[in-house]
Amino acid sequence: MTLPKHIFLRLLLVITPVLMALAPAMAQNTVYAGHASDLSVIAVPGDTYVWELYKDITGIDFATDPGNCPPGDAYFTGISTGSTVNVMWVTPGIYFFKVTAYRGGCTMNLKVGKMTVLNDLPTATILDHDPICSGSTANLTVLLTGAPPWSITYTDGTTPVTLDGIMASPFTIPVSPVVTTSYTITSVTDFYGTNSSPSNTVTLIVKPTPITSPIQHN
Repeated sequence: MTLPKHIFLRLLLVITPVLMALAPAMAQNTVYAGHASDLSVIAVPGDTYVWELYKDITGIDFATDPGNCPPGDAYFTGISTGSTVNVMWVTPGIYFFKVTAYRGGCTMNLKVGKMTVLNDLPTATILDHDPICSGSTANLTVLLTGAPPWSITYTDGTTPVTLDGIMASPFTIPVSPVVTTSYTITSVTDFYGTNSSPSNTVTLIVKPTPITSPIQHN
């Protein structure tokens, strides 16, 4: 008897984890867009492995339908065969991967897994600034990545300051230190998430104000 496609697929998703007990697929469940991750199985002697990526699984029969993920969304950074492969996840979304085990040219087993690709964490980069004189104000330029609105917290090593509702990058922070001071952004939040180590450290050199002397007239 031939099972209807949707029933076969449902059974496939239930039984494949059992079938792969000798060579389970191992992978993290989430990753950030723009990052790569390894997908792997415990290799069984005599088996070879082929991996495929899926973006849209509407009507998909994993037993017969090939991978359909566009390379602009996710792609193998090297070959798609072997017990371990590496995938670059380009675009946020829900993806599926399939690994098929072969022995002697015959299909021995397959497993389907799911990967959630999140928007990458925001970052903040403070640009270097020329030295200033004591009593002057410097506008520190901050380059932000991610999706607005942003909220940042920066510190001079002593006092943290939080700025909310930032809608554009680059963004400037006016500071008026009286001595040479180092600035670091300790947190940046965008529409999708928070990065607690997003920034470099910039040291703003403050030069002392020259001492004036009276002009002598002879």
